Amino acid sequence: MSRENILVVDDEPDMRDALTTALRREGLCVSTAANGIEALEKVQAQPFDLIITDVRMPRMGGLALLQEIKRTAAAIPVVMMTGYGRIEDAVEAMKAGAFDYLLKPFSLEDLKAVVIKALAPRQGATRTGGETIRHEEADYQETAANVERPVVTQDARMLQIVELAREAAASKATVLIQGESGTGKEVLARFIHANSPRAAQPFVAVNCAAIPEGLLESELFGHEKGAFTGAVTRQTGKFEYAHRGTILLDEISEMPLTLQSKLLRVLQEHEIERVGGRKPVPVDIRVIATTNRRLKDHMAAGKFREDLYYRLNVIPLNIPPLRERKGDIPLLIEHFVRKHSRGGSEPLPHISQDTLHHFLQYDWPGNVRELENMVERWLVLHQGGFLSTNYLFLNEGQAALPPAAVGKRTMSVREMERALIMETLQATNGNRTQAAKILGISLRTLRNKLREYRANVIVQAEDC
Repeated sequence: MSRENILVVDDEPDMRDALTTALRREGLCVSTAANGIEALEKVQAQPFDLIITDVRMPRMGGLALLQEIKRTAAAIPVVMMTGYGRIEDAVEAMKAGAFDYLLKPFSLEDLKAVVIKALAPRQGATRTGGETIRHEEADYQETAANVERPVVTQDARMLQIVELAREAAASKATVLIQGESGTGKEVLARFIHANSPRAAQPFVAVNCAAIPEGLLESELFGHEKGAFTGAVTRQTGKFEYAHRGTILLDEISEMPLTLQSKLLRVLQEHEIERVGGRKPVPVDIRVIATTNRRLKDHMAAGKFREDLYYRLNVIPLNIPPLRERKGDIPLLIEHFVRKHSRGGSEPLPHISQDTLHHFLQYDWPGNVRELENMVERWLVLHQGGFLSTNYLFLNEGQAALPPAAVGKRTMSVREMERALIMETLQATNGNRTQAAKILGISLRTLRNKLREYRANVIVQAEDC
């Protein structure tokens, strides 16, 4: 990214700090504001290329700020941030002219992709008749979408799946990847793309469960200028972005039935229709779909089209959960240690035999994703050259130890939980957003825990 000016607006200091750090790492100039009124003052004082704002804020919220920006500085794209429980805010914001939205909690990759998309028109897009058509190259040059993530395994069953995926990559056949959450479905999808003739073309991932139903059609197929209130320009959909490349439809089971019929048409006719469009647009794409549900159960309940299922299920790949391939755990630990270590001259830490024993006993309901969170957490908290078993904070909101370790505890589960949270906050210099990520819990859960600890301190003081 070039050095554009970004304004981040959020009443949460931790969120402002996290976004500022992430965007500055990308070479962007970042200013911040705590509410809409402060943001408007900064917009009047200096030019900005993009505004990223929360929806819910005191004094002046994000929607009011958006309306004022559209009235006084309509050329500045505005990206809205909102929680999963407030998706109606995202719908209202898009109708009011927001460029895009981010559903909290979002990843760094999601943030980068939206920022690149928003800045693309200012980085050499073609403008025709007041409409902005963003170049694919500008959207994807920084997203690392085409970088293959390694499939780390030595399990015989997984190796067979990887080999089948490699063979399938050479074709255009649709692939359906099924498996529990956190097993690595997207990693396998990227592996297929990276080993296909389309590897040099875009890889576009869409989470069908994270996008509000009212926005999903426009997100997938795009819309024409004037298609609905707030559609001030033509927007290219994900299918067009993925032209000549691969589109990943994550959590396909959550796609509404009305859109399932449109997806079926895309698979059959190789063309899409933008919302408000009058003619079809041809697309050349490879479709990979993933789900953590049993689609046959969804079909029986009338929630998923049978004809679409058979169109998607040309090459079925079923990833086993981590508890069924525990032989991969040592290999995965080594991989994640290398991935998340800070580098430098210090040797990589090694896992102790005691810790490895507990890891092999644990069932890992969160699968590989949970294991990665655990390794990253310990890399922040560990002291010395070994990763040892001090705390196992394995489930959101509670600590858990394998049966063999129960007799070794000297603290209660609640005490261990509190100690781990406090150590993590200390290691992150009090950054709650970063601490929550390392702990593998939501920021709201962390706040509730800290509020609970403060309440307990007050009660104990009153008892004295």
